[in-house]
Amino acid sequence: MMKHWAIAASAAALAVTWSAPDAAAQKSKDTLRVAWQYTVENVDNYFNTNREGILFSRMVWDTLVDRDPKTFKTIPNLATSWKWADDRTLEMELRQGVKFHNGEEFDADDVVFTLNWISNPENKVINQSNVSWIEKVEKLDKFKVRIISKKPFPAALEFLTIPIVMYPNEYYAKVGPKEMGLKPIGTGPYKVTKIEPAKEYTLERWEGHFEGGSKPHAKIKNIVIRTIPEMSTQIAELLAGGIDWAWYVPTDQADRLERVPSLKVDRSETMRTGYIGFDASNRTSNKAINDVRVRQAIAHAIDRDAIIKNLIGGASRKIHAPCFPTQFGCDDSVATKYEYDPAKAKKLLADAGYANGFDLDFYAYRPRDWAEAIMGYLTAVGIRPKLQHMTYIAVRDKNHEGVTPMYFMDWGSYSINDVSALLPNFFGGSPDDFARDADVQKWLAAGGSTVDEKVRKENYSNAIKRITERAYWLPMFSFVTNYAYTKDLDFTPFADELPRYYLYGWK
Repeated sequence: MMKHWAIAASAAALAVTWSAPDAAAQKSKDTLRVAWQYTVENVDNYFNTNREGILFSRMVWDTLVDRDPKTFKTIPNLATSWKWADDRTLEMELRQGVKFHNGEEFDADDVVFTLNWISNPENKVINQSNVSWIEKVEKLDKFKVRIISKKPFPAALEFLTIPIVMYPNEYYAKVGPKEMGLKPIGTGPYKVTKIEPAKEYTLERWEGHFEGGSKPHAKIKNIVIRTIPEMSTQIAELLAGGIDWAWYVPTDQADRLERVPSLKVDRSETMRTGYIGFDASNRTSNKAINDVRVRQAIAHAIDRDAIIKNLIGGASRKIHAPCFPTQFGCDDSVATKYEYDPAKAKKLLADAGYANGFDLDFYAYRPRDWAEAIMGYLTAVGIRPKLQHMTYIAVRDKNHEGVTPMYFMDWGSYSINDVSALLPNFFGGSPDDFARDADVQKWLAAGGSTVDEKVRKENYSNAIKRITERAYWLPMFSFVTNYAYTKDLDFTPFADELPRYYLYGWK
């Protein structure tokens, strides 16, 4: 791990000669310079699925309702009030006097257009599970709408807080996703002034942002976001003053950055959960993984506590259920607990006919040392893993192509505090469901189609019990996000893993 720091320090020494003078001037220029490791393939909110896309979205667009980041309470935003007319019908009063960045007035037409467009499968929104609950949306008057779900959907307000943003109907109908990805128009606290896809995004405070919603007038005037894939380069830029803020800093580097006088480090547990997924539906040519005993053997072979202690750090915790503990319906009590037991792992492999192990392609995109640690445990019980380390987008696409027998991924649930933001996406029959368990699909459908909390919990518990018994997933740990930033920045992390750049200012 010292190697990474050495690389970063060397790079910083080279970078300081050109970036330090510029760094000293950024606070006076009222410009926050941010580094993201992962690119946003298309900044159109409905055509990307990564966390950085959500951060971009929250700066540029607004949602009907929002969430208090400390209490998780639903609060007004573009909608000022709402009520359930019945268990499928949500009526919302809309805020008046709101303008989009291009001058269009926000009203019911924008809500009706946005929600009907994204919920139409023909438009191929990437994450259908966020919008497939919507049957139709109707305009009641200029500033009032009715949202009708296909069936009772108790998590509707949760989904309307984060992933579902409002678009200008006239502009989006004209330009579509491609142009929206290049010239985004929203009502959010920042407007986009320049986009170099996958490289750099420049935003400027929207002076016309409305008052009274969940997002105050942005404190910092300009934000420049750079995609910097190599963490060593990000560290070098931080040390040299070339950027002001970075996240997902590896634990060993965060330890060292804490000793740099000009920087501050925060380590915050988030709702993001890491997991190992398996091909339990025989999509690939690796038949071993299709055997439940092999999946259980892998679960027993990996020392998650050691990975947490040595690589993750902070407030990370081992999880057993395939969800984040605070989410409604996340029942840890019924989850099978796979404790570290390499002897048991070897016996299960032998019972399955793999006493001599087998070859295994292992796909991952998070830090390589995490994946290599997992591979070391597999090797110790006789499995011969071959790492396929790729970008998030590449691993996701490989999953959809059906070529990934085992993969290390994670999911932030769009920061929605309900298991309906996670379980149906991976076990409810979607393209990401590699278990294809009809009973699990039935339980998840039942849990997501009633407002009766007792019935919901019972069905979700049944699903969690089956998912963990048959090791369709191996839940690993909660993520701890390490943030590193200039001490001049007044920054606060939140558990929902959504940095709210519009809240932060200079000290």
